[in-house]
Amino acid sequence: MEIQGGGGGSGGGGKSGKTMSPNSKENLFIVFLVTLWYSSNIGVILLNKYLLSNYGFKFPIFLTMCHMSACAVLSYISIVFFKVVPQQMIKSRSQFIKIATLSLVFCASVVGGNISLKYLAVSFNQAVGATTPFFTAVFAYLATLKREAWVTYGALIPVVAGVVIASGVCLVLFNLISLLSFDLLYLNVVNDHGCVSF
Repeated sequence: MEIQGGGGGSGGGGKSGKTMSPNSKENLFIVFLVTLWYSSNIGVILLNKYLLSNYGFKFPIFLTMCHMSACAVLSYISIVFFKVVPQQMIKSRSQFIKIATLSLVFCASVVGGNISLKYLAVSFNQAVGATTPFFTAVFAYLATLKREAWVTYGALIPVVAGVVIASGVCLVLFNLISLLSFDLLYLNVVNDHGCVSF
């Protein structure tokens, strides 16, 4: 009886040690998704930089079309077959217009980013992207005249300072095309993340 009880106790302990709670599985899945997004994002940026600058590929808009097509196909597969998120249908014309507008702005953002990679260093490109919260706060105030808490604006100061430092150490080829690409990237980064709330 003692041996049986001990075996049962150790077996039960081993079993409970091997099973994972639903929260742990969900946390692991979230970590996996964030890691996948982060690594794929870095890979895409470096590959784009190689194609547009080093390899001599001269079609950033075609490259963007390939990105958007791949995103559409993989998103459809993830939603329909893997059920990563529930499928949602467009319910009204107004909703369709909003989605289409967001899609066009996002596409323009990717085009601007791809064009800028031909003339700007990757680190500088990413430094511009890091200013998204700052410009979101500024343009949100200009659009709605709604002021955020001072803590929010104060927290953005290190972001701007970091961009200034990063910009100072980057070797950037300044010419008219790079300036226009840079401006387009700035505007589209803000538009792309304009729905971010603080």
